Amino acid sequence: MAAPTADPAASGRVRRWARRPGRPLATYLARLTAAAGGGVLLYFGFAPSTQWWLALPAFGLLGATLHGRRARAGFGYGALFGLGFLLPLLRWTGIYVGSVPWLALSAAEAVFIGAAGAGMAVVSRLRGAPLWAAAVWVGAEALRARVPFGGFPWGRVAFGQPDGPLLPVAAVGGAPLLSFVTVLAGLALGEAGRRLARGEMRAAAVPALLALAALATGPLSALLLPAGAPPVRTVTIAAVQGNVPRLGLDFNAQRRAVLDNHVRVTEQLAADVAAGRRPRPDVVLWPENASDIDPLRNPDAAAAIDQAARAVGVPIVLGTVLAGAPAPDGTPTATNSVLVWQPGVGVVDRTDKRRVQPFGEYLPWRPFFRLLSDYADRAGNFVPGTGAGAVDAAGIRVGIAICWEIAFDDLVAESVAAGAQVLAVPSNNATFGRSDMTYQQLAMSRVRAVEHDRAVLVVTTSGVSATIAPDGTVTATTSSFTPDVLVAATPLRATTTLADRLRGAPEGMLLAAGLVGVGLARIGTAGRATHGLARRRGAGRARAGEDENG
Repeated sequence: MAAPTADPAASGRVRRWARRPGRPLATYLARLTAAAGGGVLLYFGFAPSTQWWLALPAFGLLGATLHGRRARAGFGYGALFGLGFLLPLLRWTGIYVGSVPWLALSAAEAVFIGAAGAGMAVVSRLRGAPLWAAAVWVGAEALRARVPFGGFPWGRVAFGQPDGPLLPVAAVGGAPLLSFVTVLAGLALGEAGRRLARGEMRAAAVPALLALAALATGPLSALLLPAGAPPVRTVTIAAVQGNVPRLGLDFNAQRRAVLDNHVRVTEQLAADVAAGRRPRPDVVLWPENASDIDPLRNPDAAAAIDQAARAVGVPIVLGTVLAGAPAPDGTPTATNSVLVWQPGVGVVDRTDKRRVQPFGEYLPWRPFFRLLSDYADRAGNFVPGTGAGAVDAAGIRVGIAICWEIAFDDLVAESVAAGAQVLAVPSNNATFGRSDMTYQQLAMSRVRAVEHDRAVLVVTTSGVSATIAPDGTVTATTSSFTPDVLVAATPLRATTTLADRLRGAPEGMLLAAGLVGVGLARIGTAGRATHGLARRRGAGRARAGEDENG
């Protein structure tokens, strides 16, 4: 038997490795550290932190890590970046249900960021690579905002920017464009730093200028805001935070206590108005789950709500749970609804939650997930509602985004398109304790205020409730797990931002640009590979000719 011949290419790699002892492993470890560290940096820029600028070094590190890498390596580094970001960001999801759902959700969402990393690595050799790579990132955000189970947009880069100078970009192209310019600025700065580290001083100027241009889009976008446009009128809206009897998943074990808390705080508000200590509101907002007792079927709950409405003398916009039609298999269903309760009349308008939360309000694949957690059987069987997510109360058109609906671009845009003059975010955060969740939700609400030029009122069962001006400024907040009420002079707006007019067009264009970039990079890679193969074959034929003539 003939002895196996050595692979010249493999021998060459071994010799190069030997000439640089330790360097490949050190480089590999440095990249792993940069990827994970970049994700952690991005997390520290999110609420309750106000350090918006941490997104820039975060993506600078990611870009430097991905430069010149293949798609497979890019996926790994991107997923590691995603875990560094999402594990701390989403830890509130496991507070009362254990670590399995938290880890599973973080890992699943990190897969999307890994896909972004793969695409960003592929386009890293193109001219203007930061532009292409930022578009790829937005494309991955668009995907994970839609799949699976309707998507999970939590943690989009835009939602870490309510305190930064780039926030006005949201009024031009919505959250997708805000994500794009933030990621672009970070990637361009990282590319400038990478070139400087290689001693390429002149070459570093181009990405540095690109980063400055990206950062300048914030002040430039502010010039396009409808600042100074007078409101339709100014009304007084009260947001009631009644509080809950206990923290955690058992907050609604005393459902009547939650309802009674909101009745009591509203009656105290009425007493303060009568005494001149508070201005009289035009409408009162109660949070999601303020009455988990269906007032359309339970006369006692209806009487309690009407008692509060009569006391304050204005409509109450309240969150409740209503029994729905049975599912095809006979299983009872429910809707997460918001009612407008007119004193002495009852319900005069209604909207239902349009995108119910998987693994919370309903459980897909229940038999399977029951194997992972005993809490699977606690998930409800809520069904999504229809409509535009807006109600009329006392002549005010109120856009409704129930809890996590504020994270979805299309839902908030539909409310504004349906004539919403002010946005309300009724929420129940009691199931997440004193975690960062409520502050992350508040940050999203601030981005939406600017995106649509609307005042936003966040009203929760247990806090933090807040009033937000159309420019994203938080004007008042409550503390957590205390009964309280916010009474705010609220401008009603009818303006239309550029983001309102464009709707999903910026996201679609950025998604297309990312796909085009990946396609161009793949074509270029295939061309270089073909050219290299031809050169190697030519060189081989030349050597063979020399041997024959030798």
